[in-house]
Amino acid sequence: MALSAKLQLRQSQSLVMTPQLMQSIKLLQFTHLELERFVEEEIERNPLLERVEPQEDAATDQLQKERDGDAAGEDWYEAALPASSQSMADQLDTTLENVFPDDPGAVQRVGPDLAAQWKSAPAGSSGGDGEGFDPDDIAASKPGLRDHVGEQIAFAFVDPAARLMAHELADCLDEAGYFRGEVEEIAERLGTCPPEVEEVLQKCRSFDPPGLFARDLKECLALQLQRNDRFDPAMRALVDNLELLARRDFQSLKRLCRVDQEDLLDMLAEIRALDPKPGLAFSTGTADTIVADVEVRAASDGSWTVELNPDTLPRVLVDQIYFAEVSRKAKAPGEREFLAECMQNANWLTRSLDQRAKTILKVASEIVRQQDAFLLNGIRHLRPLNLRTVAEAIGMHESTVSRVTSNKYMLTPRGVFELKFFFTASIPAAGGGDAHSSEAVRDRIREMIEQERADDVLSDDAIVDLLKNEGVDIARRTVAKYREGMNIASSVQRRREKRALVAVAR
Repeated sequence: MALSAKLQLRQSQSLVMTPQLMQSIKLLQFTHLELERFVEEEIERNPLLERVEPQEDAATDQLQKERDGDAAGEDWYEAALPASSQSMADQLDTTLENVFPDDPGAVQRVGPDLAAQWKSAPAGSSGGDGEGFDPDDIAASKPGLRDHVGEQIAFAFVDPAARLMAHELADCLDEAGYFRGEVEEIAERLGTCPPEVEEVLQKCRSFDPPGLFARDLKECLALQLQRNDRFDPAMRALVDNLELLARRDFQSLKRLCRVDQEDLLDMLAEIRALDPKPGLAFSTGTADTIVADVEVRAASDGSWTVELNPDTLPRVLVDQIYFAEVSRKAKAPGEREFLAECMQNANWLTRSLDQRAKTILKVASEIVRQQDAFLLNGIRHLRPLNLRTVAEAIGMHESTVSRVTSNKYMLTPRGVFELKFFFTASIPAAGGGDAHSSEAVRDRIREMIEQERADDVLSDDAIVDLLKNEGVDIARRTVAKYREGMNIASSVQRRREKRALVAVAR
């Protein structure tokens, strides 16, 4: 058969991932802090974007109406765009609707108007009246571990060489205060012998708080006990066998330490009073405050009001008037293309923020509808839920729901929860009936273990039987997995610990 070249015309459909579309997808999974940073960067790059401050909120709607009614409206802008830019904008709009389907009938609207919610400016911004001033912003920072150790080095060492070695050793401390360096490497780097560095290290171990410069937990506890003059042979044996203490093997500890039960309990009380990580007292890190993206409140008619938190949704406006003025003065083709691109990006950002807010509200409203029993009665009534159920209910794809629920939090009358908390695995019911949520079963297991007595500690098999009597069909290995996930010891270890606590109470 002879080979020949020929042309064929074929028609196909494909989804084009434009840069704007990829950025829109990223916007969904941004936290409010990441969203704030992104918006600030866009405002710096785009002269047509303008952030609305809190004091301007009262006149915002009127300002937007004036700008929409100006000659630089959307119709004028589309006419000024090149044909290629218009086609790109049309393609972008179509793609955005595919990613963020906006069906007004998909979710019952609750709470105030969405447009008024997401356009509110973030809290924390202060006006010229001085409100929002925080004295901590200008207060002296707390000294860190390196500063605290450096002050003691200055008084403990007179010899400059020893002081240099001490600072090198201090640089090897981790945040908990443990020494993570190698004496041989430090000695080689400083051109000295290891015994001299070891001598300086031993002197550094006398610094406050006790336990600094230890290599491991045993050494850290030993340094603190030596400072308290309580490191006798019995206590040394206990510190050398911390793994037995972790397993609650008190019989073996009594034999190794050569003490009776009463003395062993006193020794355990002293161990508990020690600080396993003395360096953390000088930690300068600050914990990030969780700000809820969605707020849920009980309505007067018995339903739930779901609203977006305006503090997590920045408000930006497109300056149509400025665009019209600059466009009339632009002569070069490059200038007009730049302005058209800025306008297109500005309109894309405002539409994307609006679609992001609507999508979050849709997903949150459906979660509240599905988990109404949890909000009313607590975690025992949490229902099994997966992404597909929510996606089918609101007419979106599972991947979109997954992105929305990532790093988003909901403020409810029962506390603040991550949106992913409401998605739990399903555990079948014994004898049929509605399935149980894995999180509710975990809470029931935790309650059973907290209520057990020293003479009646529940094994995993006993917990399985009790749960089956309550209508939960669960396997023993699942109970063990849930128990270990909650850092709860086995029945043997719990029995030893509870008996020891009962003996102390006597």
